[in-house]
Amino acid sequence: MSSKRNEMGSKRKDGSSVFIISLIITSIFILWGVFFRDNLASVTNFLYGGTIDHLGWVYLVASLFFVVFSVFILFSKYGDIRLGKKTDRPDFKTPSWLAMLFGAGMGIGIVYWSVAEPVTHYTNPPTGEGFTTEAANTAMKYTFFHWGLDPWAIYTVIGLALAFFQYNKKLPAAISSVFYPVLGDRIYGPVGKSIDILSVFATVFGIATSLGLGAMQVTAGMHHIFGAPNTLVVQLIVIAVATVIFTISINTGLEKGIQFLSNAAMALSFLIMLLILIVGPTLTIVKTFMNTTGLYLTDYLQMSLRQTPFGGGEEWLASWTLFYWAWWIAWAPFVGMFIARVSRGRTVREFVLGVLIVPTLGTMLWMSIFGGSALELVHNGANGELATYIADNINLSIFTFFEQLPLGFFLSIVGFAVVVIYYITVADTATFVLGMLSERGTLNPSNKIKVTWGVIQSAVAAVLLFAGGLEVLQTASLIAALPFALIMVLMCFSLLKGLKSEL
Repeated sequence: MSSKRNEMGSKRKDGSSVFIISLIITSIFILWGVFFRDNLASVTNFLYGGTIDHLGWVYLVASLFFVVFSVFILFSKYGDIRLGKKTDRPDFKTPSWLAMLFGAGMGIGIVYWSVAEPVTHYTNPPTGEGFTTEAANTAMKYTFFHWGLDPWAIYTVIGLALAFFQYNKKLPAAISSVFYPVLGDRIYGPVGKSIDILSVFATVFGIATSLGLGAMQVTAGMHHIFGAPNTLVVQLIVIAVATVIFTISINTGLEKGIQFLSNAAMALSFLIMLLILIVGPTLTIVKTFMNTTGLYLTDYLQMSLRQTPFGGGEEWLASWTLFYWAWWIAWAPFVGMFIARVSRGRTVREFVLGVLIVPTLGTMLWMSIFGGSALELVHNGANGELATYIADNINLSIFTFFEQLPLGFFLSIVGFAVVVIYYITVADTATFVLGMLSERGTLNPSNKIKVTWGVIQSAVAAVLLFAGGLEVLQTASLIAALPFALIMVLMCFSLLKGLKSEL
């Protein structure tokens, strides 16, 4: 009994050190951004350029590997393994489970980019001339690519690994636990703690990027609907108010607050999709879904390995594909930890189907409805000015799109509600997961820790906006994600070794 207490005390101490060190590093960054804003922007741009020029290919190869690995697991002999005891059954009904993992995995980003990205690619495609039929097809193809299999494969890998070692091997719900087959008891030492600290750091920047984008879109929605100023000051006020709201929400627990918000966001999302299907260009949407699915599957390998060895297109590749892959990887510890937390009792095959296949199809449908309708307006409607306006005013893109449709004001109100709910859900979920990460994998982190991380991640988002807006948000996310991409590759081999031991 005494040794058991000593072991538990040691783990709590490890968790405390992870929290303290992560907090110190993040606080230093915040102070850096507040007092040396120009220097922060200069350093992040320098590191960003070096990463893109010399190591951008790492993101592409790693992401493709995660897709191949996830598909292999889906059809492998490991598919019947249950996450947990053989008698365990899921804690959440499948619709709520899918709603929570979709809200955590995509959340506000899919609303922010669903119109802006296709139209921006249409005006400035990666290859060829803009404002053409070819550009429209390319725009949708790359939108599917950026939001399809790759991000969900990244989440599948880390979520499955965490769930398996947490529920089947009875290890702490920490990123370092995934490496037990390789590191053994060293996961409790400096190496394991370093992995957990890096996970927290990547998560903070990944979430801060989304919270920054979310604040920009919420402010744009307030400007469009209510006439509020669309300024940095208002964006910072939005972050502050949201922090108060989700700080209250996190005290209600996982089963109440997060599940309720996720279900509400999903219900409103379905309502918007249904309304656009009815009042929008229905036939174009159906054709867009079918045509783009074909293009996506046909050209998937070429897009996955696209580089520019002889020049031309480097800036586009860095601003879009490499940024997205870095963003998803930076999100991976947070999303993977959360998905693992809500997936006990499901089989490995059910997990992969639910995390990889179903969300990918749902995302493709969402992008077809919004992106297809938007391109119908700007291409078939020959409205080049509208396309240029949307591409130049990304924060307002979704609301500008709603304006062009019947029931436009009502859609704007519902869309604004979805943005706000997703914003709160992502922040709520992130504080929960950061608490787990920094308390050595506890399934129910203390409210004190969650509130602390809630304030910290909002502060990072505010600093990044203050330091330069979207550009700095993107560069910080890409830089923070690179080392974790390599960690995730090793994670796949560790997971495979663990699964083999289960048979």
